[in-house]
Amino acid sequence: MSGNLMVLLPLLAFMAAMLALGIYVRRQSHAGGFLAGYFVGGQTLGAFVLAMTMVATYSSVSSFVGGPGMAYEIGFGWIYMAVIQTMTIFLVLGIFGKRVARLARRIHAVTIVDIIRHRYQSDALAALAAFVIVLFFAASMVAQFVGGAQLFAAVTGYRYELGLVLFGIVVVVYTSIGGFRAVALTDTCCAIVMMLGIVLLFYYVLEAGGGLAAILANLRAAHPEMLTPTAAGRMPVSLYISQWLLVGALTIALPQSVVRGISYRSSRDMHRAMIIGTVVIAFMNIAVNLVGVLGRGVLGVDAKALGGVDAVIPQLMARVMPPELLGLAIIGPLAASISTISGVLIVASSAVVKDVYLHHQQKRGRFVEEKTLRRLSMGVTAALGIVVFVLAVAPPSLIWLINMFAFGGLETAFFWVLVFGLFTTWARRTGALAAMGGGTVIYCAAMVAGFKPLGLHPIAVGITVSLLCFLAGCWWERRRET
Repeated sequence: MSGNLMVLLPLLAFMAAMLALGIYVRRQSHAGGFLAGYFVGGQTLGAFVLAMTMVATYSSVSSFVGGPGMAYEIGFGWIYMAVIQTMTIFLVLGIFGKRVARLARRIHAVTIVDIIRHRYQSDALAALAAFVIVLFFAASMVAQFVGGAQLFAAVTGYRYELGLVLFGIVVVVYTSIGGFRAVALTDTCCAIVMMLGIVLLFYYVLEAGGGLAAILANLRAAHPEMLTPTAAGRMPVSLYISQWLLVGALTIALPQSVVRGISYRSSRDMHRAMIIGTVVIAFMNIAVNLVGVLGRGVLGVDAKALGGVDAVIPQLMARVMPPELLGLAIIGPLAASISTISGVLIVASSAVVKDVYLHHQQKRGRFVEEKTLRRLSMGVTAALGIVVFVLAVAPPSLIWLINMFAFGGLETAFFWVLVFGLFTTWARRTGALAAMGGGTVIYCAAMVAGFKPLGLHPIAVGITVSLLCFLAGCWWERRRET
């Protein structure tokens, strides 16, 4: 299929800029040594960059494709459900930010696993945490690669495989050579481009539909249920509760978000980032889902007629926007894919290099030269990216479901371990091991079996079992101590 070169060129220019930024960062010295510089940016991020990297990491391609596609089908109920996400950055930094930063500086931690190992004094727990991170981050990255490449193919007219190769080269190269600081700076660029893309699409959707009043009138006449919170039964209370857990309250313990608490420069920067990030993510989250709802009033047909939920936004962009601006608008959702991949890739790499290999070498009394660490870190980052790229060649469907599966797995594994570990003195390693291992296994089993008690997402099962395992494990270990 022949593609649209006018749409492709702005995207190529953006990707070239990301590569150039990675090369620039690679040439800078690493504050606090190579490991701290490569995996947490030398703990030097300012307020704006910290806020933007959190926004970009949290706002994945499913936020710009799958989410608005569901809003197109369901209506305002989806927005009411998704609005809980606006508080995530405020909660992550407000609950964990200062405590994680102080502890990290005191014990010279570079990763979340460093903090968990120190708190629970357990190499087994640290190894399990590293394994869980790599496992679920791989699933998350596959979803981002697939979603970005599918969107690329739908809007540009070029092949899916070409989009996959472009994303793979760009993300793996700039993340591998530049590390966390390159990720943070490119995330900032991606977040700005995301907001611009949303504004452009919102404007042209309103223009195509004859204004907000006309579009709402069309919806009220043809689909009145889309204006109600329950959407005629398609948005039951159980779905609200499930999503408020999955993409709201429990996201405060996602490792890719919590690790940002290690990276900021000062408390003042953290407090400013909380405000900036909350405002930005509120705008992006509400606006992009509103675009999906209004798009139904413009196009009229259901999602199946457009090729499914994941095809809604690409089709909407292609139908309402002028060709000369389509290339700029598509960069927004594709930037969301790129930024999420790079954000989780660097954390997955740190789990392998710092939390497994380096710890094992240090425990045996072996010194590892910085030159070796540099090569190994870049090599592992590149290798993980290539593996995920290969997995994405045969694309699965419903990328937002894959992304939510990964979210739920990470939340089940880390929520109680971090909350109890950082805020109580009674938490014990046995409880943490039981919670992370048992809760994650039960969550995955519930997902595979489709077990949804009272209509709730399996995350409710996983997080409950994880809590019970944590309490039982701590009780058992404290009995042994006495």
